[in-house]
Amino acid sequence: MVDVTPKPTMRREASAEGTIKLRPETVELIKAGRVGKGSPLEVAKLAGILAAKNTSQIIPLCHPLPLSHVDIDVKVSGRDTVKVVASVKTEAKTGVEMEALTGAATALLTVWDMVKMYEKDRRGQYPNTEILSLIVKRKVKTKL
Repeated sequence: MVDVTPKPTMRREASAEGTIKLRPETVELIKAGRVGKGSPLEVAKLAGILAAKNTSQIIPLCHPLPLSHVDIDVKVSGRDTVKVVASVKTEAKTGVEMEALTGAATALLTVWDMVKMYEKDRRGQYPNTEILSLIVKRKVKTKL
């Protein structure tokens, strides 16, 4: 890991967002609350929070950070897309963009897992399912 000992503790925030493309019929099932495993939006939100909190256990050289806030917003954003926005805050010596990215990525993967039975074609493949983007949208640090 990088030595952050000499760096000052600062208030840090980051947000990341991503989108998953699904079949329109799958998005309709999500909107109607008819996905057999439960609500992909709610389960993805919880999975994203859990992932953000455990980023240093998933990404080998990330510093463990005391997160003060994690918010994962998961919503249908189009006829064939679900959008995830992960926002994370801490007071630490290093930033939280990896926690935001990990939260967003895990939420997107959880949506995929929750609906994969509806996304498969006759050969068991996923020709329409695609994580379209994952990007850090905002990173801020301010003195305490």
